[in-house]
Amino acid sequence: MGHKKIAVAFAALLTAGAAAAHHSFSAEFDPEKPLKLTGKVTEMKWSNPHAWIYLDVTGTDGKVQNWACETNGANGLIRRGWRKEDLPAGTTLVVDGWQARNGSPTVNVGTVTFQDGKRLFAGSSNPTVPQQN
Repeated sequence: MGHKKIAVAFAALLTAGAAAAHHSFSAEFDPEKPLKLTGKVTEMKWSNPHAWIYLDVTGTDGKVQNWACETNGANGLIRRGWRKEDLPAGTTLVVDGWQARNGSPTVNVGTVTFQDGKRLFAGSSNPTVPQQN
């Protein structure tokens, strides 16, 4: 097998792995279960194909639960005006999104709103939501 064929085969394997790691919105999240969370950022993972915000949310029972908040990938967030310095640990956010189908503390994010009213679109993969830039 020539070098060109090996490179093409390797590229195909990488693409297949990325496609398998990515999921459709409706497979994991329920568009009929919108929710709003208010909490403090514990961590922000800038990654692709999805970036993640981890948020400590205090429930009505007074217990704190850490939520995994899925957003568009890092590149998409930056194109929408997000900056790494926007989300240090302790930042209070309001997250609007959709609950995971499995009931875990996981949400697909539509928007985040900061205490000062600044609102950023997260590039949700929900196909029923118009994509905002």
